[in-house]
Amino acid sequence: MPPADHRATHRSRLVHDMPFFYGWVILVAGTLGLVMTSPGQTYAISIFIEHFIGDLGLSRSYVSTLYMIGTVSASFAMPVVGRQIDRHGSRTMIVLISILFGLACLYMGFVRNALMLCLGFFALRALGQGSLSLVSRIVVNQWWVRRRGFAVGLVGMSDALIGRAGFPVLINALIPLYGWRGTYSILGLLLLLVMLPLGWLLVRNRPEDYGLWPDGQPPTTSRDHEPTPPSWPKSTCLEAHWTLQEVLRLPVFWLLSAGFASISALNTGLTFHIVSIYVDNGLTPTIAASSFVPIAITSAMVQLGSGMLVDRFPAQVLLAISLFLHALLLTIAPYLHSIEMALGFGIMMGMASGLQHTIGNSIWAMYFGRRHLGSITGATTTISVASSAMGPMLFGIARDVWGSYTFVLLISATLPFALGIAILCLGQRPQRPDTAATLAA
Repeated sequence: MPPADHRATHRSRLVHDMPFFYGWVILVAGTLGLVMTSPGQTYAISIFIEHFIGDLGLSRSYVSTLYMIGTVSASFAMPVVGRQIDRHGSRTMIVLISILFGLACLYMGFVRNALMLCLGFFALRALGQGSLSLVSRIVVNQWWVRRRGFAVGLVGMSDALIGRAGFPVLINALIPLYGWRGTYSILGLLLLLVMLPLGWLLVRNRPEDYGLWPDGQPPTTSRDHEPTPPSWPKSTCLEAHWTLQEVLRLPVFWLLSAGFASISALNTGLTFHIVSIYVDNGLTPTIAASSFVPIAITSAMVQLGSGMLVDRFPAQVLLAISLFLHALLLTIAPYLHSIEMALGFGIMMGMASGLQHTIGNSIWAMYFGRRHLGSITGATTTISVASSAMGPMLFGIARDVWGSYTFVLLISATLPFALGIAILCLGQRPQRPDTAATLAA
């Protein structure tokens, strides 16, 4: 196979002596990174919520508000993190983020009051849900282009089975043994002793740096190419390379972002209060924690299948389906009165989540290219992370005021439904004028 570019700037025995395309190793590294974001994800934090309320003497709405403040504050760091990934590369950033995230988990074991809890929420959300997730997704998108959907779906499936299914059960088992403070210390050590060394060992920034093509194969036709500066290897010409400033002027960017933001807010609200929602319906906290298993298994299956679909069908159609499923979830959540209904709810939640994760992890690179992907996904992550803070606060306040989640869940269902309709009306992906001229030549 011909090299991607004779000006490759790096030599790595690990990369070049690998008997297969190194992008497969990147999939393992990306999966590990996404799995290890779990301590900063709502599905893991939700297992600790009742302990925060009981041990710190805080109300549910107060904890929800602190979570909102910490999450919104964390979201503003994402554009900075994205630019640093573009500047310094995924390998350097994944090491730095792993160190800081591990220390943040250790810090959570020392939380004694509301202020310390708010700072802890900020660190967990900025470093876990935000930064580590961002860099893990970016490095996979850098190594895969034509088979990006399949690659992202495979990573998402693995993350769902290991992270989303495993971590809530693991945390729920560790807390009775070591307490919630000791459990956070164990999570911090996992990041420092597992994620940190493996991130440094396995992650490499871009295939072009090592004279390789994305996907391990050269482009098929010259008509796929876009004019690029001489400093950029020709293998990057498979996509149009938008800048963040150009993207921010596109209505399609804001409509897609609104769709993901609504899912992030409402799904996070559901997940954050899932134990309380189940208990209100006469179910136990153990059933609530166990519900993450069918959610994760279904999400894994859907992510693998939708990953193959997103390479062949319009991504906005799949996003609209996810939005409709989330609207249905919110509608039926107040009526989970049996284990069978809870199981069905978990399966449906897994379907909606699986679609959303596959599309969210691939659509920005598909629409806007890889060259400025850190900056662009940093901006989209800011929107999603900030939005994710709204749902828990809204649901928590509604529960304290009305004693029930029913009204807020039913009203909230109208938002993803309306956005799904709007996104279905989108045309084809946007095309830069210079790209269109090149393709027409």
